[in-house]
Amino acid sequence: MVHSVPNMLTDDDDFDVRHSSFSAYDPNRLSEDGSPTMLSPWNQSCSPYTKSPWYNFDDDFPKNLPQNGLIGSLVREEGHIYSLAAKNGILYTGSDSKNIRVWKDMKEFSAFKSNSGLVKAIIIAGEKIFTGHQDGKVRVWKVQSKNPNNHKRAGSLPKLIDIFKASIKPSNYVEVKRNRTTLWIKHCDAISCLSMDHSQGLLYSTSWDRTFKVWKVDNSKCLESVKAHDDAVNSVVASVDGIVYTGSADGTVKVWKRESNGKTVNHVFVETLLNQECAVTALAINKPGSVVYCGSSDGVLNFWESQKKNLTHGGVLKGHKLAVLCLAAAGNLVFSGSADKNIIVWKKDGPVHMCLSILTGHNGPVKCLAVEEDSLSSSIGSEKKWVVYSGSLDKSVKVWSVSEMAHNLHQMTTMQQNGQEDNSWDSIPSVKYSSNGPSV
Repeated sequence: MVHSVPNMLTDDDDFDVRHSSFSAYDPNRLSEDGSPTMLSPWNQSCSPYTKSPWYNFDDDFPKNLPQNGLIGSLVREEGHIYSLAAKNGILYTGSDSKNIRVWKDMKEFSAFKSNSGLVKAIIIAGEKIFTGHQDGKVRVWKVQSKNPNNHKRAGSLPKLIDIFKASIKPSNYVEVKRNRTTLWIKHCDAISCLSMDHSQGLLYSTSWDRTFKVWKVDNSKCLESVKAHDDAVNSVVASVDGIVYTGSADGTVKVWKRESNGKTVNHVFVETLLNQECAVTALAINKPGSVVYCGSSDGVLNFWESQKKNLTHGGVLKGHKLAVLCLAAAGNLVFSGSADKNIIVWKKDGPVHMCLSILTGHNGPVKCLAVEEDSLSSSIGSEKKWVVYSGSLDKSVKVWSVSEMAHNLHQMTTMQQNGQEDNSWDSIPSVKYSSNGPSV
């Protein structure tokens, strides 16, 4: 669907900020080249997963069950889709064209443009929109209340005045490479992910510079910068009770606890949940904060469950042939998008996970996902439905309808028992859902 470009806005030059004496950002490096020290996750060769367990169901598959399927596609031939955010039927899409487009009712509603920086992440916080970019900046936009299709640039993180104040003190400079320094309040490489703690008004940003930073949304102040990993930080999720999870190309998932003392905020390292050879590419957490999911470049999902305030490893989910690039959790469901061009819908049912369906139709790696509850689901009775948005490197966004009441295809939990994996689900059939409906 191609539409006109209403209300296209661009950055004001007033917001441009002089860089510090060093920036690790390379404008010639493509985002799909991966982190500065790792290959692109969908090109890694460390995957132990060589054969998919899927094969087709027979004609006895029930025909009267709730179906998951494609609602439609949003296409602008201008760049790969790298980021999505959705709220109240409004969808924001970011691409390597530097444009942020706004969609409503499957039609383009508005658009605004950044002067520089591929759009790697988008977060909606009230009337503010935060976008993370390849050039290491977090940009802030504000929705005009009188004209909701008009988005005006409100600044950057950090603000120019804060950069000026911090630059006066030599103690505010940190070493990022040998004999090279930058201000601690600035990211010196590409932004990889954004996450929001709405209850505390805190924004978390992660970067290929191996740090995550904490921002106060109401005043745009950088409260803390944490050197979190030994390689690029690919993902961050803020959970309940001040817990934050980070995943990195160094193969680790780490847990951090927020501690506040007046205006001071510190994040203390708690534990390492995972330490592996393959890069951690995505994280997600369910709304209660009781289950944490991790996707890796080997195509495997790990998950942990909270038991008596402790996290225990629940098992692994295997279904993708290539790297998991994005995750999203909603209700009892978790969605995984992969370089194999598919989206798998998993359902947690007690201690096990079921594979509800595989959403197919993209012609490129699925790079980002966004989910919101179907506004009509409350009128359907007990059937809870979700609207799922998937962005791909094929330059399209697809919109799916997914029901939690869909048929449980089979158990897909591989539990670790006595050091051996239980792969009993390998012989159980499945079904794929595509733009042409279920493939039986």
